Amino acid sequence: MKIAMLHWGFPPIIGGVETHLVSLMPELVKMGHKVSLLTGSAEGYPEHYDFKGVGITRNQYYDLNWLFKSNFQEVDDNVWDVTLGYLNKTKPDVIHCHNMHYFSRYHTRVVEHWALQHKVPLVLTAHNAWKDKLYLDLTCKVAWDRIIAISHYIKRELVAVGVPEEKVDVVHHGIDERKFTPGTSKPFIFKDHPPLKKMKKVVFHPARLGISKGCDITIEAFRIVKNKIPDAALLMSGSGNIIDWGLTQNKDIAFFATLIKHLGLQDSVYINTFSLEKEMPELYRLADVVVYPSSAEEPFGLTMLESMAAAKPIIVTDSGGMPEIIQNDINGYVIPKGNHEALAEKIIKLLSSDKLSAKLGKTGREQIMHMYTKRIYAENIYKVFEQAIKDYSKTRKKKFQPRRKFVIAQEEMAV
Repeated sequence: MKIAMLHWGFPPIIGGVETHLVSLMPELVKMGHKVSLLTGSAEGYPEHYDFKGVGITRNQYYDLNWLFKSNFQEVDDNVWDVTLGYLNKTKPDVIHCHNMHYFSRYHTRVVEHWALQHKVPLVLTAHNAWKDKLYLDLTCKVAWDRIIAISHYIKRELVAVGVPEEKVDVVHHGIDERKFTPGTSKPFIFKDHPPLKKMKKVVFHPARLGISKGCDITIEAFRIVKNKIPDAALLMSGSGNIIDWGLTQNKDIAFFATLIKHLGLQDSVYINTFSLEKEMPELYRLADVVVYPSSAEEPFGLTMLESMAAAKPIIVTDSGGMPEIIQNDINGYVIPKGNHEALAEKIIKLLSSDKLSAKLGKTGREQIMHMYTKRIYAENIYKVFEQAIKDYSKTRKKKFQPRRKFVIAQEEMAV
């Protein structure tokens, strides 16, 4: 099968969607499929190249950060040419879009135009849900043949705004279980990051540095932990390369630095950016406890699978899709959103009992191997493609009305 994917970001841009594409696409290639991706441009990367068998095409007209800065001005014809050029070249059997339901109407309509014209199924993975008119239009008024929801929470959000329930497939993410494994950290991580050498009881917060990810809650909880367990240390990771069209990350990071200093924790907290491929697996192995106290409704949270694969217990909030994976006293703990005291209590409980931590971590690893490997995930995604093609071949009743190179009102194109 020829599969054309489209998404705004790909490494070195890092986020949940980008991380899952790194795992999914090469696995589909190993299964015998021809996979390509149209994504945003990135400094130092060519326009066309191969990534583990996947054909990558980069273009600035799919770079959300650049589009935001340019205020989506005069992009119409360029988006048209870039998108149709990509699809005409790859000639896909199925088009798989990621999060193209709440950004630019123009991009999404061009893809829909080509799919209808060539009678090719159009599949959306909804990695998130939104709350505005553009989200409603691009979710409910685009000819998606199937929509993949990454959690039952996201499916409920989709159905709530009018998406037919029978059109939505829930497919939980998978993880590279051979990259994220139990064990001890390799020496290079300490050489490259000397502060890690001094850390003993390590609390690891592996998420984008932002308020929505609960970084402030983790810092506030850690003050309580530190009072009970003096040799505890807090490790916080992030990435400088993210899709940050609102330009909020630097403001959030400045607040976290101030909060750490204000609480007198600067000698026990280490914050840095780390590479996904090389360093992040080592940090999980270094950790004693992993925390992900998201303050927003988390659609899924790949951090959960990474932690489980490394056999580490994780504490999450009752946010979005996370309680679908984490169960109290089974593979971790679920606490209320915004409750730093509850977070501190569970951290102290786990740091005080190596036996309990090992038990929860072992169960998490077993669950990964039985339900959440990248091969299982790729096979489930492929089943959706098969169903989309099967359904489409039965019901080719869609009447295609050619669209001209259309111009959409600027306010409709805006994020």
